[in-house]
This record gives sequence, C-alpha cells and structure tokens, in this order.
Amino acid sequence: MTDFPISTLDLFVIGGYFLIVFGIGYYIAKRIDTGEDLFLAGRSLMWGTIGLSLFASNISSTTLIGLAGDAYSTGIAVSNYEWMAGLVLVFMAFFFIPFFIRSRLTTIPEYLEKRFDVRSRKYFSGLTVFTSIMIDAAGGIYAGTLVLQMFFPDLPFLWTAFGLAGIAGIYTAFGGLAAVVYTDVIQAVILFVGSVFIALITFAQFDFSWAQATAALPDGHLSMIHPIDNAEGRLPWLGTLVGVPVLGFYYWGLNQYIVQRVLGAKDLKQARWGALLGGLLKLAPLFIMVLPGAWALSLYPNLENPDLVFPTLVTELLPIGVVGLVLAGLVAAIMSTIDSTLNAASTLITVDFVQPAKPDLTAQQIGTLGKWVTVILMIVAALWAPMIREFPGLWNYIQSVLSFLVPPVVAVFLLGVFWPRMGKNSAFITLTGGHALSLVVFAFWITDTLELHFTIVAGLLTVLCIGLAIGSALAFDTQPTQEKVEGYTWANRTIEPETALPWYKDYRWQSVAIVGLTVVMLVVFW
Repeated sequence: MTDFPISTLDLFVIGGYFLIVFGIGYYIAKRIDTGEDLFLAGRSLMWGTIGLSLFASNISSTTLIGLAGDAYSTGIAVSNYEWMAGLVLVFMAFFFIPFFIRSRLTTIPEYLEKRFDVRSRKYFSGLTVFTSIMIDAAGGIYAGTLVLQMFFPDLPFLWTAFGLAGIAGIYTAFGGLAAVVYTDVIQAVILFVGSVFIALITFAQFDFSWAQATAALPDGHLSMIHPIDNAEGRLPWLGTLVGVPVLGFYYWGLNQYIVQRVLGAKDLKQARWGALLGGLLKLAPLFIMVLPGAWALSLYPNLENPDLVFPTLVTELLPIGVVGLVLAGLVAAIMSTIDSTLNAASTLITVDFVQPAKPDLTAQQIGTLGKWVTVILMIVAALWAPMIREFPGLWNYIQSVLSFLVPPVVAVFLLGVFWPRMGKNSAFITLTGGHALSLVVFAFWITDTLELHFTIVAGLLTVLCIGLAIGSALAFDTQPTQEKVEGYTWANRTIEPETALPWYKDYRWQSVAIVGLTVVMLVVFW
C-alpha cells in the first residue's frame, strides 16, 4: 500500500476537527429527551442546516476517491450522477416533500402504510434497514478504513473500523439527528473548502489555462454524453436518461438516511428551501471534485490505480496544514455517511417495528430505546465491514445491485402518488414480485447473458414494475377508500394558500435557477 506522509501540523488540524465534533455531540446530547428529538431534531431544522447536511451526508469517502478516480480513467461522465441530483431534488420539492411534511412522517416507509397498508411499510422498512447497515454504514466504514490506511499504513484494519464506527456511533446515539445535521454543517464546509483548494491548486499547475489543462486528455474525456456501445465503459447517454433519474429519485427522495433531514424541517417552506440548497450544492462536484481528477491524467499519467488520484493530488500539491484540512474533510465525509445511516436505521427499527408492537412506550422510553438500537447497529456495521474484504467481486457490484433493488420501490411510490386507483394488494405485489423479477434479471446480467449498462437495466426494470403495478391493481384491487387517497395522492392533495414571498424566496424561481444552471452545464460539457 502506498505511503502518503503526513506532517505534525496536519495531524493537529485533524485532531482539532475531532474535538469540535465531539463538543457539538456532547452539547446536543444534553438537550435530547424524546424520540422525536432523537430522530427528527424536534422538527426544528432550518433550510441552511438541511441543505448543508444533505450535501455532507451524500459526499462519502468513496465519493471523494471514486469521483476523482473515475474522472481520471473514464472522464467526467461520472458527474451525471451529481447534477442529476439537483433535478431530482427540484422534482421532490414540487411533488413529494409536501406529502411527507403535511403527513408528519417520521420514516418514509410510514407513507406506504398511510397510502396502502402495513405490509408494504414493513417490507420497505426492512429492506432499507438492511441496505443502510450492510451496504451504506459498513461500506462507509470499510472504504474509510482503506482510505485512512493510504495515509497511515500502520493502522490495523479491524481496530480502525471499530474506531470510526465508535466515534460516529457515540455522538449519533446520544445526539440523534440534531447532532448528525449540526456536525454535518461543519463537515460540509470543510469538504467544500478542501475540495476548492484541490481544484484551484490543480488548475494552477496549468497556469490557470483551460487549453493547457485539457490539451493532453483523450477525446471525449471532458464530455458528459457518450454512446451506448462505448468501449471505455463510460456512462452511456441512455443510462443517464432512464437509469440515473431512477437511482437519484430513490436516493434523494426515498432513502431514509437522506430524507430524514427534510422530515425534520420546521415547516414546508424550510423543507423545500433546504432540499433546493442541497440541489444547488450538487452542481459543484463537477468543478471541485471531478475536473481535478480528469486534469490529473495530464499531471500523473502513469498511476497504477485510479483510486490513488485523490491522495496523490492532496499530498503532492497541497501545502502543509492545508493537507490536514483536506484530510479532515475526508474524515468528515466518512463520519457523515456513518452517522447518517446509523441514525436512519435506528429510526426505522424503533418507529416501524418496535413502537407499533409496544404502543405503550413513553416518548422518553422511545428515545432511550433508539440510543441503544444505534449502539447495536454500530457494532453490527463495524463487525461486517472487515468481511467485505472477502467479497471483492460482490462489493464492486454494489452500485449496480442498487439498480436491481430500487425499481420496484420507485414504481410503487410514483404510482402511489400519481395514480389513485392503485391499492394495497398491487403495492405489495409490485414490491415482492418486482424484486423477484429483479433477481432473475440480475442472474442474466451478472453472467453477461444480458449485456447492458446497469443504469439502462434500472430504467427497463422500472418500466416493467410499473406495468406489473398497473396490471395487478386492475386484477386484484378494488377502488381504494377515500381515507387512503385523501391527502396522499396528487389528485386528492390538500391545496393550501401560499404566502406571497419575494421572488428569491419562492421555491419555484429557485427551481428554475437550478434547472437553468444544469442546462448551461450540459451545453458546455456536452
């Protein structure tokens, strides 16, 4: 493993970051009393906190390493996942966030019970808990440990994994969502500032000349749109069109560990503004994370592993002290992913499974239970993280596996909101039958019998699951009762008069700005 030396000053900077995080966690923990405090920060979050937390929780250590590495090896098409998030969050602000906030949900699966029945809620909740702990939390611990070992090769894997899980788990267990989001604010700032440092100093190696920076890059390296049959393995245009929106909608709209910040908003306005701030920030990774990785191909053309791009840029180009700041950002990314997934999984288990079984629990008892559940999940994730080393092929397929897990869920939520005729039986059939169909398609795909990019497969499976939902609704469902559609579907939504606001505070104009900036990016980097 390559050794990237770190100075004493850089270590002090990283240590200072940890002290700040613990201080915030300790301060907030003293104010946590009830389950709603623990899981939703007392529904008091404001838009700035929500937006910064969305950004920080999404940018994991694998994102920082992976975006730069993919840009180095295949070009900037990997940024399509980033800017698409802005469009998805605009869609959420218009169509889904109002339902979530007005229903006063604590978990996203809770919507499925209100709209359909408890079967769909528990099925989706169980699926989300599994993916949150075994993929997101354990994956964050695993990747974070590997990244830290790049800079500190003498660190033992197991104890480093437990250390990361323990630090994030302790302040998450006792500080809850409030501790997560307020530490995320600091983490977002560090991530952003550190990434800007890397981008500017990398660009400075070419005298801030775009022509110099791009002169040695292969054809198509700075293009976002690529043909379906490209030999370089880049994200194809059809996958960007039909698959990336499906994955993005699930991640940004239905994934508990992301949407929990929105659910904790003070009101609908704060929720919408926070989501749109997150969408605006997601336009930045192209410039501060992806392009530096692409330019690195001109500076370091012979790197043996693309995953070395980020640590190479950090240690070769940044001055002492700034290296510590960027590594603190890297640690921030690791911690933000782990704390978010632990808090979300604890919320799901407590609210969707334990609380319905024991309805007599007091608010204080629910809060205490949630803390212990977080600690237990922390241990499970830390124990599983080292096991991932034994399944390198499986772990390489994790992103593609989500393309097979997501389509049935996306189909149910889209039709649940926009098609009142869909009922409880078709919802459950689509979830279970859709995943059975996904398993069959996955078998063909993993054996190369079906040779399509996984994003295209995600789009096709979503269409098939929508067809399954419509067919099963017409065959097995009667017209849902008014109770199941009133306030939970677009056609039967509650329309409340909106207070007149200045144009810059109007979420509709903010959405237009995000869409406009995205279009400009696409035109420039087509």
